[in-house]
Amino acid sequence: MGAVTLQRPWIEFDLGAEMQVLSWAVNRPGFVTARRILWREVRNSDLPRDLDVTEWFAGELAQSGGSDAVAFLTSRDVRHYCEALATVEGISAQAVATVGLSNGERIGNRVDYSRRDWGTINVALRLSEGLTQAGLIEALSIVVQARTAAVMDAGFELPGGGGTATGTGTDCVAVAAPVGANPYAGLHTATGEAIGKAVYTAVHTGALEWKASNARRAVDA
Repeated sequence: MGAVTLQRPWIEFDLGAEMQVLSWAVNRPGFVTARRILWREVRNSDLPRDLDVTEWFAGELAQSGGSDAVAFLTSRDVRHYCEALATVEGISAQAVATVGLSNGERIGNRVDYSRRDWGTINVALRLSEGLTQAGLIEALSIVVQARTAAVMDAGFELPGGGGTATGTGTDCVAVAAPVGANPYAGLHTATGEAIGKAVYTAVHTGALEWKASNARRAVDA
């Protein structure tokens, strides 16, 4: 599987080979070919309101030699990334996630976070199974479903009685897989089961850790 390297403020997820990657990441979104997926930790002070974030991030990536990578931005301390592996019928899925819920949202709802800090959930998945582009799209949908289930099961309640969060307003997902002939990755397949197990475990673990650390911070304050 892929190798994960932490060198704060960066995480590098080396996929082990060039793969097709589908994402809506800040750097290199859409269908691309890439060898690695990166996270860059930022603070609110790094991103003032008048900043062109895409241009700034491109400069950061160029300076670090990471312009070729699919890349996320996160306000979560990258030392708290979570990783999970799952294998079903010989198909392996490896999920790496950073989970922050400070701007948690519920689908169909919109909380005013203009005076709050921003968080995010970023998930990268590496799949051993070769997929068509249609299969990769379905795999992305399974990652999102697993993330949502994991956040809901963690039970983070929105401010003002808005219900249980289903994610955050700035989540991002990237799915990597070899090019292959399999067009299916749904819940009835071994591929979908492996994806769901790995992503759910990584995100649920990260969400519980975030809740616990913020509860301690509130008590200490």
